[in-house]
Amino acid sequence: MLRILFVLNILILTANQIQAQDSSQVFTMKDFFAVILTNHPVAKQAGLLNEQAKMQLRIARGELDPYLGSTYDRKEFNTKDYYTLWDSYLKIPTWYGIEFKAGFENNNGQYLNPENNTPSNGLTYLGLSVPIGQGLLIDERRSQIRQAQQFEIIAEAEKIKILNKLILQAAKDYWDWMYYYNKQKLYREARNLANTRYKAVQERAINGDMAAIDTVEAMMQVQSFEILLAQSEVEFKNSTLVLSNYLWNENGVPVEASESLSPSEEGSELSPLSTDSLNQLVSQAKINHPELVKLNAKLSQLAIEKRYISDQFKPKINLNYNVLQTGFSAKEDIFAGSYLSNNYKIGASFSYPLFLRKERGKFQLTKLKITEANLSLQQTNREIENSIQTAANDWMAFEQQISFQEKLVDNSDKLRLGEIERFQNGESSIFLVNSRENYLISSKIKLYEMKAKYAKSKIILRWAAGNMF
Repeated sequence: MLRILFVLNILILTANQIQAQDSSQVFTMKDFFAVILTNHPVAKQAGLLNEQAKMQLRIARGELDPYLGSTYDRKEFNTKDYYTLWDSYLKIPTWYGIEFKAGFENNNGQYLNPENNTPSNGLTYLGLSVPIGQGLLIDERRSQIRQAQQFEIIAEAEKIKILNKLILQAAKDYWDWMYYYNKQKLYREARNLANTRYKAVQERAINGDMAAIDTVEAMMQVQSFEILLAQSEVEFKNSTLVLSNYLWNENGVPVEASESLSPSEEGSELSPLSTDSLNQLVSQAKINHPELVKLNAKLSQLAIEKRYISDQFKPKINLNYNVLQTGFSAKEDIFAGSYLSNNYKIGASFSYPLFLRKERGKFQLTKLKITEANLSLQQTNREIENSIQTAANDWMAFEQQISFQEKLVDNSDKLRLGEIERFQNGESSIFLVNSRENYLISSKIKLYEMKAKYAKSKIILRWAAGNMF
């Protein structure tokens, strides 16, 4: 009857535990990541980088915006109207460096410079300015726009880098939470089982089937697990608080992780890493890793800057041509050859520094920056490849250790069950049963610790390859 009572108590305990598990809500890591990427402040901050890059590009493109201008100068002294100068114009810059200009001049006055004379109804002009030396192939505006386009790539890579770092730490904390959850769960089961065994031993001692000292041994087992359970519950509560750091609602209000939440072990299961998969990760990392993307974009910016500075070694030569007409009404023959050759304003400008010290200094400085960036690219490539290999080594090592540990747990459980059977047959002692049980519990906890580390090695490998999503 005592043996039957002992087994029934264990079955009732197991049923209660299953019911408690069913009432809890499983919080998977996939759901965890979804909440972080949607609501976490750091994730939202990372999203602002793309908007900042777009604004930088808009600023750069603004250099090509058409603009209106007007100048008005008037001088009057001692009741004499010296001059009135008025010039209003519209300038339209273009991508290829050519600038179109249309305007209207109306000048008059008693002492007006003859070159500024205009008809009574004003002078309309339409023309263009063409650089044929410096600025023909590239100029500051085109350089800024192309560099701003590369800045968009850098911003996207920086965003991915920030999110990767956030997800990596969140995943580590999630697997710690999983470990502490299962640790306190195992200690609770062990405490309840030890308490059930203590009651059965106490009953047998009362009936004279066992020595009274065995009840002390059984009670010490209960007390030992009570201490370990209390400690593990604190660890689990603290890990839950750490997990809450990542939980925010859509309004930016922090959310506490509910006690009804329980972690999922999905992601900690054994999944062998093949050589082909590893090689593919390395190949993808060399193309898509955010650090490499940033460095390559920086090199592209420097290449654009170098090309622009090289263009400054050319002389500045600008040609200007404007066709002129009286008033605003367009003449029918304005684009006829005879009209264009008799009604125009043309000009040219030339300048060239003799020593080119400024240009040569900038050019050499840019070359040094390119060399520095290439060296950083080489070193980063090497570090990424090695970090991927290191994470892969951890992955495979933990995989092997978990296989061994699972066999150890299985064998420990067999020994425990065998010892319990011997104890029930009077061939063993409560001390040996407790020893077998302690070893089984510690082996299971070690297994969960390995699973947590194994799951971390998986996420670290993805982080090392720059491919968290």
